[in-house]
Amino acid sequence: MHNKNISILFDVQELYYLPQYLPVYHEFLRRNKGNATFVFHHGKFDKIMEDIIELENLNHIWVQNKFQANEYYQNKKADWIFFGNTFPFLDQIHQVSKSIQLGHGVGPKSSYYTKSDTPTTVRFVEGEYRRNRLRNMYPDNNFVNVGFCKLDPILNGDITGFDLKNLNLDSEKKTIVYAPTFYPSSIERFPKNFPEDFEEFNIMIKPHYFSLSKEKYKKQRELLEHWSQYNNVYLAKVSDYSLVPFMATADLLISDASSAIIEFAALDKPVIWCNFLKLRWTYRGIFSYRFKKRMDKDYNEYSKIAVRSDSYETLKNNVKEQMLNPKSLSKNRLHYANKLAGSLDGRASKRIIDYLLEKK
Repeated sequence: MHNKNISILFDVQELYYLPQYLPVYHEFLRRNKGNATFVFHHGKFDKIMEDIIELENLNHIWVQNKFQANEYYQNKKADWIFFGNTFPFLDQIHQVSKSIQLGHGVGPKSSYYTKSDTPTTVRFVEGEYRRNRLRNMYPDNNFVNVGFCKLDPILNGDITGFDLKNLNLDSEKKTIVYAPTFYPSSIERFPKNFPEDFEEFNIMIKPHYFSLSKEKYKKQRELLEHWSQYNNVYLAKVSDYSLVPFMATADLLISDASSAIIEFAALDKPVIWCNFLKLRWTYRGIFSYRFKKRMDKDYNEYSKIAVRSDSYETLKNNVKEQMLNPKSLSKNRLHYANKLAGSLDGRASKRIIDYLLEKK
């Protein structure tokens, strides 16, 4: 119906923007004769990014920093530029191009909402609930509800998950994915022999990439490496940048303050929420207001979408109980997943491209 050619750019400041961008990019290629270019910012994961570029055959360029990216955008004058977070030069960008904010997660951190302090031409959001909250906070900004495009490949069956044998896991066993975030995290609250307590299951551990890469999370890394030596465990590498294939593979998810809880619940599979977190002393006691400030009020809805575990002992019972009755919370899960991630029909990327073509 649209035969206009448009040009789009994807600003890739962080590796973890890609699972959100790629479904949109593939939809764009299916529908448009225009061109799309990924703008990669140099960092410590260049090698991994290069592998992904090759695997996905991405049209791309590299920049040193945001200044250089801005210079490129000024020359390129694309119709649309996607950003995964705030960008300091939007006023200049808007002289030549339209801008889009497409956040990478639907988690409970309050930064989800404050990212809109600097308005892009449009921000694509997941569902009516989030759109209404953002509209109340930023009445002059443009928010369009499209759903959560990162899940499109699973909902459409384009991604089927891992071959467990290739990861040296047992294809006869059910599989747990443990996907903790870096802070506030549950990693340090798990015992050293954690995999023994779940030996009847495969355990895939998919930490946030800060846990694998930042100096200050070295203690977490030591535990993760220790667990990875158990034969029922696969520890994700930094190159396993996307949670999507893990979610497609697993029967159950264990997580803490992560967007993964909502994403996995949206697939109608059981989620166990660890509410026992290692908080820095600056977040405890009289400083607990800092924790509340970092976490949005959506955090409280987690207990409705997942089975809340206030200790490791409770967690063990909850996992076994949910593996036996995976559908017991189905209705609740889908209600809150719809609220926090929007429509789960696998067409979010399609709605994004429709919008870009209509607004040319």
